[in-house]
Amino acid sequence: MDPSENDDSAVHSQLCQHLRFLYPNADTERLADQVIAIFDDFNSQTPLPLHQLWSQEDCLLITYGDSIIDRDTVPLETLQQFLTEHLKDSVSAVHVLPFCPFSSDDGFAVIDYNEVNPKLGDWSQISQISQRYRLMADIVINHVSSQSQWFQNYCAGVEPGASYFMEANVGDDLSAVVRPRASPLLRPTETASGLKHVWCTFSHDQIDLDFRNPQVLMEFLKIIRLYLQNGVSIFRLDAVGFLWKEPGTNCMHLPQTHEVVKLIRTLTDAFAPGTWLITETNVPNHENLTYFGNRNEAHVIYNFSLAPLLVHALLTGKTEYLKRWMMSMPPAPVGCTYLNFTASHDGIGMRPAEGLLSDEEQLQLVETVGRFGGRISTRRTADGGQRVYELNVALFDALKGTIDGEDEWQVERFLCSQTVMMGLEGIPAFYIHSLLATANDQAGVEATQHNRSINRHKWDWQELQQRLGDESSVHHQVFGELTRRMQLRRRHAPFHPNATQFTLQLSDAFFAFWRQSTDRSQSIFCVHNMTNTTQELRLSDLNLISTDAWYDAISGRRFDEQTTVLEVTPYQSLWITNR
Repeated sequence: MDPSENDDSAVHSQLCQHLRFLYPNADTERLADQVIAIFDDFNSQTPLPLHQLWSQEDCLLITYGDSIIDRDTVPLETLQQFLTEHLKDSVSAVHVLPFCPFSSDDGFAVIDYNEVNPKLGDWSQISQISQRYRLMADIVINHVSSQSQWFQNYCAGVEPGASYFMEANVGDDLSAVVRPRASPLLRPTETASGLKHVWCTFSHDQIDLDFRNPQVLMEFLKIIRLYLQNGVSIFRLDAVGFLWKEPGTNCMHLPQTHEVVKLIRTLTDAFAPGTWLITETNVPNHENLTYFGNRNEAHVIYNFSLAPLLVHALLTGKTEYLKRWMMSMPPAPVGCTYLNFTASHDGIGMRPAEGLLSDEEQLQLVETVGRFGGRISTRRTADGGQRVYELNVALFDALKGTIDGEDEWQVERFLCSQTVMMGLEGIPAFYIHSLLATANDQAGVEATQHNRSINRHKWDWQELQQRLGDESSVHHQVFGELTRRMQLRRRHAPFHPNATQFTLQLSDAFFAFWRQSTDRSQSIFCVHNMTNTTQELRLSDLNLISTDAWYDAISGRRFDEQTTVLEVTPYQSLWITNR
């Protein structure tokens, strides 16, 4: 028997197990055949050993397809030009945020998953980016646009679409449903069968799909196959925690949701080995960690708690919450890792800080960021109240001062935030507007009337080139220093995403941790002054091995036997290493 036949049989058997759990009353053998048929002739590469899925050379850029605009070029080509001219030696992967035609939410209300928004470019430009970088794309899996053909078909009562959407009755018990928004959950909709109430977790333009229908799952597997063909090798499962709904529950992280992730993992491991799955679950930390499963769900999960805790530490000079969280974080399982980020197209999520920061500390954070021009978005709680869901602010401006007000340390404080992220266990991900030190886009908020627009500025390519070339501009200073540190990081094995990490107990002014390479030959002590005053660091507190020569990789300063105390300036970062 051909070995591949054994492989196919094993995959078919595994798929049947997933499908029986999801659809116990369906013909799961037939469904498994349908799934195999979608992927049958696709096999992209030889599997990589788990320890080779990523390395310290990996670093991700997060960007919209049109974050940079040139009047003479389609945006995806301008993005390629920016990558080639400025980031080819700094990043290994690019997350192009939703690039399909959409009706709202800057791409997250998808009209047609099979097309590239012609305002951005076409599939050829998407594929070209994938030839130089690992390409990450969103599978907006929970909902589609009300303007999609599927939803138009739903209203008309024809397939595909008539049975694709989640309905509820006004009398259903929906009191426990977790919401990221304050708008009504149900949207009254006239259909060929009369008035229906469709489920809208996010907005009334984003209609939730009903994965209890296996054909909805099949549609998304076809989309994944299409994206694989066009070079996508990292899939971000957007809002996946909301995917499966059962009235009477909180409709979050239900067992069927985890089973869908497992099924997708089975398929990508079998037909596109080396593909990464990333689950986007902006929830409290203990819930987020469940998406590693038993090493059979996500390869990578977002380190959502990092951003609010890090910003809090830098605004207050207090490191206790950040240290406590760091010490409680488990190492990622073998074959898994974290995606570390401090800013994104959304904002700084506050749900991941629940249980980690007190209500008073959260309020102080909200008020401080508000004084620096930031805004807030709220969510509805089960008791009908509202709670802060996220801070909408450009990270560069969120760090323009402390709880005492603005000061002269904005650039240093911001560089410190990004250097902390670079050093932590996991893969660092830079939002393009952090790299470029983009300020709050208040005009964008006024134009769209959406708070999230504050951190979704669109740069003019010529103006950006001029700013990056101007040595006196903060854009030049921040971008130049961050890319220098990104390139330094790639050369040091202790920054492998799965290298050993240990939190150091120095004075309250410092946030520090130790990283050690997997072969134990190199150590790096990552030390960060989180205050606006100069601090003394005693090298004896780091337990440096006396037989090794030590130096700071960031500044290049070498330490001799007479160096016992370092003066660490406000927000200075040190990577003290023996190689």
